[in-house]
Amino acid sequence: MASEDLIELKFRLADGTDIGPTKYSPATTVASLKEKILAQWPKEKENGPKTINDVKLINAGRILENNRTIAESRLPVGGLPGGVITMHVVVRAPLPDKKSDKVHKDSPSKMCCSCSIL
Repeated sequence: MASEDLIELKFRLADGTDIGPTKYSPATTVASLKEKILAQWPKEKENGPKTINDVKLINAGRILENNRTIAESRLPVGGLPGGVITMHVVVRAPLPDKKSDKVHKDSPSKMCCSCSIL
């Protein structure tokens, strides 16, 4: 594939720092991009994503779907020849432990798990 066919992307994190830019084939899936983000996530940053499901990629205000390719996901406003496309990275907050969030219906002030009061 010719280098001019590649799409140059950088990923903007919530604190304003970037991962990239790096060139990708238009056939690269959004899930593959998320895997690259996980692999390149700065180790010094707290609360990093654990899986690709913890990451949302946003381009021009649209959340990109994992099963789509870059070519399918790109909007015309993002593709200037020779330009770098910035995608924003949103990390989903960790979900609370479902077991510890259950409250017994007879005793709402006490936490329970499988209806055995702790």
